[in-house]
Amino acid sequence: MIIEKKELIILTGISGAGKSTAISCLEDMNYYCIDNMPVFLLETFLELLSEKAAHNKIAIVIDVRTTENFESILSALAGAERYDYEMKVIYLDIKTPEALKRYKLTRRKHPFSDRFSGNIENAIAYERQTLEALRLRADHIIDTSELTTGMLKRRFAQILLGGDKDIMNIHIESFGFKFGIPTEADFVIDVRCLPNPYWLETLRDKTGLDREVKDYVFSFEEANELLGRLIDMLDFLNPLYIKEGRSQLVIAVGCTGGNHRSVAFAEALREHFSLRWDNVSVHHRDIDRK
Repeated sequence: MIIEKKELIILTGISGAGKSTAISCLEDMNYYCIDNMPVFLLETFLELLSEKAAHNKIAIVIDVRTTENFESILSALAGAERYDYEMKVIYLDIKTPEALKRYKLTRRKHPFSDRFSGNIENAIAYERQTLEALRLRADHIIDTSELTTGMLKRRFAQILLGGDKDIMNIHIESFGFKFGIPTEADFVIDVRCLPNPYWLETLRDKTGLDREVKDYVFSFEEANELLGRLIDMLDFLNPLYIKEGRSQLVIAVGCTGGNHRSVAFAEALREHFSLRWDNVSVHHRDIDRK
């Protein structure tokens, strides 16, 4: 008999960041959802459920609308772990200008608006301060400022139905500085510091896709050390970006013309990341330009 694992999602975050939409996503994924549960009831609720074994997938929204004893949330979460649920805390964030825009459109009242005489910006700032400890505890932080409903649904599906390897999309692009830096790049890596195969007549008309060029580029100790340091840095950063809600990373590697060194490095990075991540792509923007 297959025993279904017990999952508990604690959904929290800034008012206006899309928790109602997120709850709908979780309901569509067959989670038993409860909105606005008082913190002090969390352990009692899980204890009752564990006795009846009625639900193995639960999602609970806990946010500043439950102001009473909110400071006890971390101890409540620690206590909830004893009921054998695999718990994830998902924090929905939003940039303040976008939150103000949404409040203006919906004309809804912020939970702390009375405290600040209707000043929504001050209310949001206070809310951020109140939720900071929970944000630090979060397993996933999703910034919804620029996400559509469909994008948010896909993000939840990635987090809950797949591992990290399914979430992050890594795109690597080689380019030539003489043709301009790609505007979409999150990282720009300059490998013009390495010996240039262009100056060897036998390699000039080849590219970093050819074995002879690749072997030449990585015949130098500094090229291998640079590649290793880049990999170490990006391997460290990728999980942090996922936790902050990022699902795509664009890495641009440039040399002078975009034919030799940058192509060899982009391919080496692709080979490495493909061992860990499912969604890795490479594009050599300037490989056919002279």
